[in-house]
Formats: sequence, C-alpha cells, structure tokens
Amino acid sequence: MQQNRPDVPKMAADKMHLLPPYLFGRMNAARDKLRAQGHDVIDLGMGSPTDAPPKRVVEALKKSLDRPGVHRYSAARGIMPLREAVARFYKRTHGVELDPAAETIATVGSKEGLSHLWIAMLNPGDLVLMPVPAFPPHLYAPMLAGGASVGIPFSLGLDGVLDRAEELCRTLVPRPKVLLLCFPHNPTGRTVDLPFYERAVEIAHKYGIYLLSDIAYAMTAFGGYKAPSVLQVPGAKEVAIEFFTMSKPYNMAGWRIGYAVGNRELINLLGAIKGYYDYSLFEAIQEAAIVGLDECDEDYRDQAKIYERRLDTMAPALERMGFDFEKPRGGMFVWGNLPGKVRHIPSIDLAFRMMDEIHVVAAPGGGFGEAG
Repeated sequence: MQQNRPDVPKMAADKMHLLPPYLFGRMNAARDKLRAQGHDVIDLGMGSPTDAPPKRVVEALKKSLDRPGVHRYSAARGIMPLREAVARFYKRTHGVELDPAAETIATVGSKEGLSHLWIAMLNPGDLVLMPVPAFPPHLYAPMLAGGASVGIPFSLGLDGVLDRAEELCRTLVPRPKVLLLCFPHNPTGRTVDLPFYERAVEIAHKYGIYLLSDIAYAMTAFGGYKAPSVLQVPGAKEVAIEFFTMSKPYNMAGWRIGYAVGNRELINLLGAIKGYYDYSLFEAIQEAAIVGLDECDEDYRDQAKIYERRLDTMAPALERMGFDFEKPRGGMFVWGNLPGKVRHIPSIDLAFRMMDEIHVVAAPGGGFGEAG
C-alpha cells in the first residue's frame, strides 16, 4: 500500500499508515508545553478523573503491598476473589446472575480487553458495525486486528442506528460479525434504555452476529437515570460480552482495572489470547478493587453527583456562548455544535487556537472520526 505518514518509521507495518496521528497525544503535548512556560491551562479535554479514589480502596492497596507473594505473577484471567466480586456487583446493580469462573474475566482497563478480543475474534476483512462518531480505539482497533469498522451515523437517531444495523446485516457481504455499542456514549453522551438493548439482542440472534458492549460510564448517570446492561435482556448471554472499568466511577484511571462479563465462549476466547500477552494486573490492585466493588457503591454515587453539579454549572455557560447541545443523562462529556460565529473553523484547528489564545483544552469533534 502507499505509505503516506512521514512520522511513521519505514519498518512499520502498512496498517500503521492507516491510523491517523493520535490527536489527544498531540493536544496533551501542546498543553504540557504551555504549562512548562508558566501558563495556567484549564484542561477539559480527555475524560481523565481528577478526584481521589475511595479511601477504603487506597488503604486496601497499601495493606496488600505487605502481603508475601502479592508481587508474583498473577492469574491471566484475574484472581477468583475479584471475579466473584464482579459477579456480586452485577447481581446488585443490574440484577444479572454471572458464573465467576466462566462468565467473568479481569482486564487491564477496557481498552486492552477489547483490543485483544478483536485479535482473537476477527479474520481479515471481518466487519464491525458501530455508531459514529466513536471513541478512536473503538474505531481503529478492529482495523489493527485485520477487520474493518463500518460506521452508522448517530444523525439517524437511536432507532435509526438499529434500523441501519439490521439493513447492513441483510445486505453486506461478508455479513458483519459484531455490533459494538457504548452507552453512555463516548464521546456524544447519548444514553439508551433497556428496549434499545432488547432490539439489539434480537438483531444479533436473527443474523448470527455478536454484541460487544462497553459501559465504562454506566455508573456516571444523572437525574435519576440508571444506565442498563445489555445482559439484563433475556438471551443476551448467548450473543453478548460487556466491558466495564473502574477508571471513571471510582477515579482509578491510572490503576487500569476493568473486566468483561457475559458470553462464555467470548470470555474463554479472550482468556486464551490474554495468556500470551499478559498475566493480568498486579495482584494488589485486584485485591483493592474487590473492596471498591463490594464496599464503595456510595462513593461512585457521590462521584456521579459531583459530575452532575459540574454539568449544571457548565451547561448554562455553554448555552450563553451559543453552543447547541442536548444535556446528557450520563458520562463525562457535553457534545454539541459549535456557535455559529466559529462554525466555519475546522474543530481541530479551533481546539488548538483555544489552547494558544485562551489556554483552554477542549476535545474537538474531528478527533472522533469523519462523523465528528
């Protein structure tokens, strides 16, 4: 293939030229340069928590560090007490029964689990459907594994997204293999209710495809909204796997602790490939995560209230500036159209101008694919 990225070394695989330069790496470098120059930069870019993890989790980590044997390799699928805690958490929060041994697995955040599952699951040319705009790793990781992403624009509406997914399952050759869903959505903040997942499961059964659900923001919900799990739908375990991470609700982004639950075959497939790539997470982190899952429900609820207060402060200011958006029911992002007086400026260019001129970092829509 034609090589067209001068920043990619000559020994790189061709597929590396298909990846756009990672925008948020560029933005973070520009932000750090401004800060090194002494500027006070307000960072509203990446969804990186700034509050502290629950104290009980931190204390559990400190205690685990002194335990003999904790510094050895861990089990590739995660220690069983953690997987049992995941099952208890799902039963308590979603009413879903899970077999810890067969239907749960620990991951190094959700991004690692998704990326490894694509490698284990996709053959060259396999198609992954997903609503767009989309989180860049969702958009590009299937391609790195040899597959291809097929975007379905959110402009069709939520019902329209599923209508188009069903149409593509009927008409595309080869038939799509997976429908990837992420709600509350990164980056648009869109949310769904259980009937959306009920229809998605119906489509998956009808056309023999799989559902991959990423609910990283499920516990960050506002105004009485409770984000559902696809596994609440009868028959979902036959077609679906779901990923969750403790990064956002527990402010543990740097700990890189997550898990996947659901379909036994997909869990087993992920476990089979993880054994060749990693030995899961540092065991002390897994032990501390058990405390978070079992004892810190009130902490993630309080954290969601903090985000809701910030949203209630930010939303009126954005409206006064002329941003057009729908106030989200969950997640960490406000997604909307730019004010008319700057709408002619490409969003990425505007984001860098904002950094240079007013020292505010914001995530541009153009960083989330063409649909952004």
